[in-house]
Amino acid sequence: MHRCMSRSPFRADWQASRNRHDHGHIRFYKYDMSMLHRDAQETVERLGRGFPIVWLTGPRQSGKTTLARATRPDLAYVNLERPDERAFAQEDPRGFLATYPHGAILDEVQHVPDLASWLQADVDVRRQMGRWLLTGSQQPAIAQGVSQSLAGRVGRVELLPLSGRELARAGSLPTSLDTLLFTGGFPALFDRDVSVHDWLGNYVATYVERDVRMLTAVRDLDTFTRFVRLCAARSGQLLNLASLGNDAGVSVTAVRDWLSILRATYIVDVIQPHSLNVTTRLVKTPKLVLQDVGLMAYLIGISDSAQIATHPLRGAIFETWGITEQIKAWRNAGSARQPYFLRDKRGTEIDLVAPTPDGLEAVEFKAGSTFASDWGRGFRLWRERTHDLEVHSTVVFGGDGDTVRSGVRVLGWREYATLGGAIA
Repeated sequence: MHRCMSRSPFRADWQASRNRHDHGHIRFYKYDMSMLHRDAQETVERLGRGFPIVWLTGPRQSGKTTLARATRPDLAYVNLERPDERAFAQEDPRGFLATYPHGAILDEVQHVPDLASWLQADVDVRRQMGRWLLTGSQQPAIAQGVSQSLAGRVGRVELLPLSGRELARAGSLPTSLDTLLFTGGFPALFDRDVSVHDWLGNYVATYVERDVRMLTAVRDLDTFTRFVRLCAARSGQLLNLASLGNDAGVSVTAVRDWLSILRATYIVDVIQPHSLNVTTRLVKTPKLVLQDVGLMAYLIGISDSAQIATHPLRGAIFETWGITEQIKAWRNAGSARQPYFLRDKRGTEIDLVAPTPDGLEAVEFKAGSTFASDWGRGFRLWRERTHDLEVHSTVVFGGDGDTVRSGVRVLGWREYATLGGAIA
């Protein structure tokens, strides 16, 4: 039985959870995830000292409300999904804000996007830092109001699902890589007695029926759902709009519109190719990545963690997990840094690169559990092409350890997760 780390309020019995099934789907015992310390908490606190408003955004069910209330227990809490609270804020915004003279947590603020203008007037008069903490799942609904009315007055934090580092600190990081890839990081999967398959199935249904309808007039929800599944099957691949549209049976214009929805609601991300001053012809097409690896596994039809070991997309699943772990580390720290990748016309690729003052950080993700000597070949090729640009190389693989092989750092998946990415 695997016990949690010392000083942790959690108990993770992963062997038992692997042996306990419901219709073939892994189930997990309850943990009190409300007690879990999120890495983004320090960022929320820091921004609260320098901005009168902190805006905590991210996908549904990523833990925004829990983090907001844990970070600012001194503030009143208002749930704007409640019809009475929402009506009050819409009909009498001045009176609504006056009800909270010391500020408040305004949860699901996207339901009252016009509130941004009234918040501007309030903070300009009060000039009090950390006065309002806003949460919202649907970025477009309030982004315009925030950018127009609250510029310079709001600090923004993106909260993504649980990272491997957060799970490891709680003693809840799976002992099996396939279990981790199957489960993903949504907090509810770690504190409810519910199967991964059941929870993610309902998450997708609720997302399509509720969030998508609120954002756009998608007439055929079945086609949109198929489109989401097609995106999941292409995670880690170059984005081909025409091919995606043909397979979904929609126009390229619809593909662009629907991708905008998926990006705005944190279902997918688009990774841009890095541009280098080299003679080799580089691919200029971006790459599609699902924001949660468990959601990816569900959408491509994986119903049990045991299927991942032999699944033809296992490498893409592992790469998706690796890239999103690095993004989580940056977002939790309040950084807007973007990941890039390198790929030439012959297909020689580095999965993740990030420019730094010391050169180029380059990371490859290999799902195999045994190190192969040719894994460093791509790094050597790019070093030759970049000439005077220093390339710091890391391979994250499906095994264990933290070593250096032929100038390449080799990190096991567990070590990578615990570190919180490979790039500071």
